[in-house]
Amino acid sequence: MFERFFQLEAHGTSVRREVVAGLTTFLTMAYIMFLNPQILRAGGLEEGAVFVATCLAAGLTTLMMGLYAKLPVALAPGMGLNAFFAYTVVPQLNYNWQLALGCVFLSGILFVLISITPAREWLINAIPKSLKLAIAAGIGFFLALIGLVNAGVVTTNGSLSLLTAGNLADPRVLLAAGGLVIIFALAYRRVIGAVMIGIMAVTIASIALGYELTQSAVSMPPSLAPTFLAMQFDDPAAGAILSSVLVFLLIDMLDTSGTLTAVAYQGNLLDENGRLPNARRALTTDALGTMIGAALGTSPVTAYIESSAGIQAGGRTGLTAVVVAILFFLGLFFSPLAQMVPGYATAPALIFVAVLMVKGLKEIDWDDLTEAAPALLTALAIPFTYSIASGIGIGFIAYVVLKIVAWRWRDLNFAVFIIAVAFAVKIATDVVR
Repeated sequence: MFERFFQLEAHGTSVRREVVAGLTTFLTMAYIMFLNPQILRAGGLEEGAVFVATCLAAGLTTLMMGLYAKLPVALAPGMGLNAFFAYTVVPQLNYNWQLALGCVFLSGILFVLISITPAREWLINAIPKSLKLAIAAGIGFFLALIGLVNAGVVTTNGSLSLLTAGNLADPRVLLAAGGLVIIFALAYRRVIGAVMIGIMAVTIASIALGYELTQSAVSMPPSLAPTFLAMQFDDPAAGAILSSVLVFLLIDMLDTSGTLTAVAYQGNLLDENGRLPNARRALTTDALGTMIGAALGTSPVTAYIESSAGIQAGGRTGLTAVVVAILFFLGLFFSPLAQMVPGYATAPALIFVAVLMVKGLKEIDWDDLTEAAPALLTALAIPFTYSIASGIGIGFIAYVVLKIVAWRWRDLNFAVFIIAVAFAVKIATDVVR
């Protein structure tokens, strides 16, 4: 049955190899089950319900990727997107997280419409490479800042210095530092599940030292009722809704397209023309996943670069994704374990993800100030304004203005100009208000 549906032999793989690949991918990204509820809790969502929504959204969309697009790619609520949801969108919408879920759902609808038309490729290609890299790096810096705060390394003291060092002698800070060392050491040695091992090591150590309470690791899943179909769409803050939907859409499209291309290249899944088979199905799955995630009660779902670990283990077909989906469904029964994990245990994971996201800065042409300056402004504005949307808006506006004053307006295209104008209008509306 598997051979007929997935054509395993034609892809040079077997059921055993696909199962191993699926287990490998799951271990590398299972940390999202523990991290996503903690991040969205900051936006007011109930942690147990978000845990269930995370597992279900990851399982359902990954299963769809395996059966519909037949690719060895796993999906789950995206890092960066969840931080944007909790720390930017929810506060902008007066802490109405139900309305924020509505914005996620609307962005999913737009993503579906764009994915089934040539508009997706046109829009992604229209955004300058420097801004793409800067957005990813800025989100990485933002995650690192959150991680440092959660670890207790950085804090605010209400003085003229906006940020200051925390109590570095606090044992929990030292535990977080130890977790960071474990994760980076294991990742350097390419140990499967390095992030998960680091989180569990810190959690076990904190329990042994009496900072956290032990409880049964397995139980029936918590109720999904607090977040299920809790979306709202009616609110007078139209400007905030529009900008939130736009940023969700931009980040999700850039993240998904980049991840799918990188994973497919690594696994030799591209055809003779360098195109990804079933690319439209894969993008549609990702877009539908965002809508499914919003309906369940979580931030946008996206393809995970950790899928490359499974491909390295031999995964070549959708059967790999099916295995990952089954494991996420089984993860539903480990909610007590998720509740035992403290914030300082997941902080090293945020910093590790940040390192992966900022490495693209080296590809920016730093000799061209009309490219380098907007990129740097974007990457710095995202963490310093504590708003991914504001940082992206500043970057696009700066890009257009610098190109015009440098008399290089021919480098601009319609999409970039419209996005910059949209953010400028939102800023002007906020000033008038």
